[in-house]
Amino acid sequence: MNVIQTKFKGVLIIEPRVHEDNRGFFMESYNKKTFEDNKIEYLFIQDNLSCSKEVGTLRGLHYQLNPKAQTKLITVLTGSVFDVVVDIRKSSVTFGQWIAVTLSADNKRQLIVPKGFAHGFCTLEPNTRLFYKVDELYSAEYERGILWNDPAIGIQWPTSTPILSVKDQNQPLLGEVETYY
Repeated sequence: MNVIQTKFKGVLIIEPRVHEDNRGFFMESYNKKTFEDNKIEYLFIQDNLSCSKEVGTLRGLHYQLNPKAQTKLITVLTGSVFDVVVDIRKSSVTFGQWIAVTLSADNKRQLIVPKGFAHGFCTLEPNTRLFYKVDELYSAEYERGILWNDPAIGIQWPTSTPILSVKDQNQPLLGEVETYY
């Protein structure tokens, strides 16, 4: 497994070891010992699966407040996404900054998004399926979001007319939300 550190401490790109032959491939998407050997130590307790039918479907930017904040391990099973992480830790020198990573079924990359970051993605292919593990249960009470096109953040999404849920169309701006620390 290759672990790539991003500009945000703890936001990691994981490149699993993939064994391919004429039949297809095999890879471990999660192995507690291998992760611990690489100093990635989370106790994942819930798995989630998301399917987006159309290209340009945008989900996010989502996060949960403490004490229900979540770390996510994200894997794309089919299709591909433009995956975005935004630093929402007010005490951080990178507060409000973002990074994007392309995750796909083809590149098999995974992404660790720790607590203190908002997460969102835009689909690049139809019928894209995202699988992610989290280390805290979902809580509607602590769920929060930030408007996908907040000009203060300035994310350069791959579409200017995404397919959005009503909830994501009406999220507040970063300067208007409860964030971390």
